Amino acid sequence: MPYYAHTPNAQGQWHNLVDHLRATAETARAFAERFGTGELAYYAGLCHDLGKFHPQFQHYLQACAVGQKARKQPHAVFGAQYVASYSPPLAFVIEGHHGGMRDKIDLKARLQPDPALEDIRRRAQAELPELNQQPAMPTHLPANDALAWEMLTRMLFSCLVDADFLDTERHFDPNRAAQRGQTPDLATLWVRFEANQNALLQNAPDTLVNRARRAIYEACLNAAQQPPGLFRLTAPTGGGKTRAALGFALKHALTHNLERVIVALPYTSIIDQTAQVYREILGEEVVLEHHSALRWDDIDEDALNRQKLLSENWDAPIIVTTFVQLFESLFSNKPSACRKVHRLARSVIVLDEAQTLPVELLTPTTHALQQLVDYFGATVVVCTATQPALERVSFREPPREIVPQPEQWFNALRRVEYVLDREPLSREALAERVAAESQIMVVLNARRDAVEVVQLLSEAHPELEGVYHLSTLLCPAHRWQVLTEIRERLAHGLPCRLIATQVVEAGVDLDFPVVMRAMGPLDRIVQAAGRCNREGKLERGRVVIFELQDGRAPRGAYRTGIDEARITLKQPNADLHHPETYTAYFACLFQGVSLDKNEIQAKRVGFQFESVASAYRLITQDTRPIVILRYDEPAIQRLLGEAQERLQHGHLPSARWYRQIQQYSVSLYQQELTALEQQGLLQSEPELGLTLYTGEYDPLLGVRAQSDPADLVV
Repeated sequence: MPYYAHTPNAQGQWHNLVDHLRATAETARAFAERFGTGELAYYAGLCHDLGKFHPQFQHYLQACAVGQKARKQPHAVFGAQYVASYSPPLAFVIEGHHGGMRDKIDLKARLQPDPALEDIRRRAQAELPELNQQPAMPTHLPANDALAWEMLTRMLFSCLVDADFLDTERHFDPNRAAQRGQTPDLATLWVRFEANQNALLQNAPDTLVNRARRAIYEACLNAAQQPPGLFRLTAPTGGGKTRAALGFALKHALTHNLERVIVALPYTSIIDQTAQVYREILGEEVVLEHHSALRWDDIDEDALNRQKLLSENWDAPIIVTTFVQLFESLFSNKPSACRKVHRLARSVIVLDEAQTLPVELLTPTTHALQQLVDYFGATVVVCTATQPALERVSFREPPREIVPQPEQWFNALRRVEYVLDREPLSREALAERVAAESQIMVVLNARRDAVEVVQLLSEAHPELEGVYHLSTLLCPAHRWQVLTEIRERLAHGLPCRLIATQVVEAGVDLDFPVVMRAMGPLDRIVQAAGRCNREGKLERGRVVIFELQDGRAPRGAYRTGIDEARITLKQPNADLHHPETYTAYFACLFQGVSLDKNEIQAKRVGFQFESVASAYRLITQDTRPIVILRYDEPAIQRLLGEAQERLQHGHLPSARWYRQIQQYSVSLYQQELTALEQQGLLQSEPELGLTLYTGEYDPLLGVRAQSDPADLVV
């Protein structure tokens, strides 16, 4: 008799169970062969749906096919029971391939013998004789290193769930499946990049800044020939490291037959800019921009082609993502988050602005990066102007420096003078300082502080022109518009006064003659300084470091960083133009806080996958994105109309559509959302997984949120 894996598709075709198991197994093996465990992944694919041989599950599918209500039948546990005696890692993988991997003690309770297992075994082996050939366990991992086996379990889980999703997609939505893999290869992208970069260098004026950028870029190409491993790209802000890092990554991947480039950044607010730059260089469809601005719950496999878009599986040559998306996926236990994790193997992973990695998660984060290098063929590039000396945490040795003697470029590109204000400033006094300057940027630690200063400035000096505000209370499309206007005014010498949070500090190309930075962690101060005299047109720009009276700041490691910055800045020989200053600063910071606050490494040793996922959170505040209807209502209505039309024809919106709608979203804290809901200003669009904000949107301040917890600076 035939056994089925899924109900009929739109063409009325049932999904044969044996075909599904073998196809999933073949795909999983192809994924895992890249790190030497192909046969183990193949066996996981064969066994993951063994429970569907149970007659009750087949009756359940038949009832679903004719629209009858039927009690859902669990099936993953039977495959896990089948493999548990000889391959414990596969038991976690198979039992969790729908709901998520469990903690070891919970899995053990689930794997109590079931009388139905023997009948399932008999039916399955009659259809799949290869089940009798148990795979050998891999020998390239240290037998006594529990963390190595824990990471391998994560990788095998990723291989299985991605293979399972893909084969199920081929059944339910063959048109969507056929669209996968239609991107240029890395060799083609290198040709595009090299041509664009050479044209840029040839047309650049012969200035000190441009000479430094050329030297840094050439150092990256030279270092790309070195074997895969851990690298460090130390270059001053304004030294062109964003392009140089991409050049290294592409050339290194080509040289060593690696598969993709993954660039991770700390904030969603700078993702759009970096991704846009890469698209302009490499092509619109090449760059996959993936971050947490829109989140998707795990869904039942039978709803695969219906209500929600599944998370991307990162099958693209260039990925631009956030630290949140990258690392929370790596430490997740959920299928939709984990399906892309195996793509980290044999990839070049560039961590831009790496100094912003959360200090209290630094040990598990750096240890996992070392594992990706040691066991899964990845290259990791730690990229920043203020290196946090991660070899003092979990790296076995210092990463190889890409730019020889980087301190020479810090001296050559000394474009600012730092001034430390001794007396704290009130918000009113700060507003007056801003009014007295024609072109100035002020960076504060919390968005409510920024809003209050903007309001005071506007009330006291309504005649001022060129007043701007930037924070994540503005949607990305609005931030991009504001940045464009600011650059235009700066270029033409027009008045321009910007009050911002640190959304402007990392990777945002601005060039102010004067920058004021509220006291913060030392690396944040230097990032703000990177927006001052960026192009070296002045002999020196001026960076003023000040204390804001009653200024808000996040708790935990951020405040510890502020305290360490105060200590550093009080030293008479403090030199913010020398990389060693930051090495010493981070060494003190690392001593002052727990680098594994939630004891994640101990949980990993105990194979507590669910507990690890709960404990590893880069963003501890509960935020959710809302789509801003009234920033550009015609554009939003047009996009919503396109989506509804596709849904009416049985299709989900395209990935490009979701990328477009993200440009009009703002993430708010739960208490802010609750307040807006009580005012009737939120409208749910469940078919699209969206929430619309229908209230007023201030052209200067954005969404008028109700609160501003200081646990997360945005």
